[in-house]
Amino acid sequence: MNTKLETVFQKENIGLGKRKQAIARVFLIPGEGNLIVNKLPGEKYFQYNANYLNTIWAPLKKLNLETQFDIVVNVKGGGLTGQCSAIQLGTARLLCQRDNTNRSILKPFGFLTRDARIKERKKYGLRKARKAPQYSKR
Repeated sequence: MNTKLETVFQKENIGLGKRKQAIARVFLIPGEGNLIVNKLPGEKYFQYNANYLNTIWAPLKKLNLETQFDIVVNVKGGGLTGQCSAIQLGTARLLCQRDNTNRSILKPFGFLTRDARIKERKKYGLRKARKAPQYSKR
């Protein structure tokens, strides 16, 4: 690996995004607009779903940078929807880290807001968090 790419994969150049149980570590590499998720092409990983791919590319499209960077991601946990939202947050955070003027552009679109909704814990005596066993009067 050459030294230019080694500096890209440093700890300071990580955009960390989280959503539900998904954690995404995002790296931006100068390139022509490819998405690589867990060493697979992004289109294949997200099953060619246009909604997922548009969600991921949205911060770069707002800044007109989608053809200047490749997105390389390591993502764990959760489902595909949570993972793509985590990647979007990580990408937006990394863009703001690189150039602080991007923050004022991305913030009104909600790209820098972490969605804090997570699964509610199961309570004892119930079947799920709120679902109770069927009540029988007799």
